[in-house]
Amino acid sequence: MEIAADPFPLTESAGEEKEERKPRSRTKTIVLSAMLAVGLAGASVLGYVGWRIASQKDATLTVPANVAGFTVDSSDEGRNTAEYLQTALSADVQLDRAVGAVFTDGSANDILFFGGTTLFWTPEDDLVTAFDLVSDEQGSVTGLHDVPAGPLGGTMKCGTTKADDTDMPVCGWADHGSLALAMFPGRTVEDSAKLLSEIRSAAQTRN
Repeated sequence: MEIAADPFPLTESAGEEKEERKPRSRTKTIVLSAMLAVGLAGASVLGYVGWRIASQKDATLTVPANVAGFTVDSSDEGRNTAEYLQTALSADVQLDRAVGAVFTDGSANDILFFGGTTLFWTPEDDLVTAFDLVSDEQGSVTGLHDVPAGPLGGTMKCGTTKADDTDMPVCGWADHGSLALAMFPGRTVEDSAKLLSEIRSAAQTRN
């Protein structure tokens, strides 16, 4: 058995050990950087959601006397219908304050408007719940889809339901401070969405 004449190390040199550790350190740095990036992204999302809730939560709804060529129907029938709609909505959606009105332009196609204010954590889900109320009263709301919510933000949707065997558009909006629905007999969905935007602009304010 021959052993080399020159001395040789029985263990790895310090240089070789450092070389092996470098990849581990680099991997650890990459993982920590990725975790930091995810954490910062999550904080940004939470910050945006918090800002949106804070900016929308203190809403007030009032019924405008005149809007888009319509006036409030102040007859007993108009008031009774508005009160019924408010009560029905409040039974399905917890509200701090509810409002309702029948808007008329002198034709037989009155607009039925009802809504309320409170802090909504999940506005879109609450709006869908409110549409279920209309489904219970009139028949299912079909073709529900998003429409532009306008400068007040939140979510706005429209669909149709059956009334006297004809399609009647139903539109509604919800944000973190308010929710409202309106029914538009004798109109198209597109016209109904525009009318609801005008009603919202006149009815909703934020503190």
